Amino acid sequence: MNGLLPDSTAGYDILLRSPGRRDGALLHDLVAACPPLDLNSRYAYLLLCEHHALTSVVAEANGEFAGAITAYVPPQQPDTLFVWQVAVAEHMRGQKLGTRMLQYLLQHCVQAQGLRWIETTISPDNQASHNLFTQFAVRHDAGCTTTTLFAASDFGASGHEAECLYRIGPWAPAA
Repeated sequence: MNGLLPDSTAGYDILLRSPGRRDGALLHDLVAACPPLDLNSRYAYLLLCEHHALTSVVAEANGEFAGAITAYVPPQQPDTLFVWQVAVAEHMRGQKLGTRMLQYLLQHCVQAQGLRWIETTISPDNQASHNLFTQFAVRHDAGCTTTTLFAASDFGASGHEAECLYRIGPWAPAA
């Protein structure tokens, strides 16, 4: 699935599509350039692109890798899309690319598959992600609740902050 979204105001042609195997290394490098995201192995990103392609999205701007959202349906929550990471290349920030990718997933995954909820976790210091998800919920007149999913102590002595669970929805299936 893909969709070309021309953006004449910023001079970018944005292509949103499902990731493929060739995107794994690019996704790893993008996440590495997007603190405070946790960087995982290249193998993990290859698996995400291979096993969760239908629930994730990548963005190309004028043919260059510019952003991605990795997501999956948790086995014990078959009505939920869990967004794992949102990454946007530095030169594309401020272009609403994160919002466009979430909208793509809402249409091509959540509504198309009859899912009812979008969930994600956000650490307290990640204001950009907090704004992205709360504004997305408001824009769609969807409920948004937050609770702590993982306390800082769950991460051991790593110094990792707590992770707050954002639950957005419920969504209605596409008409």
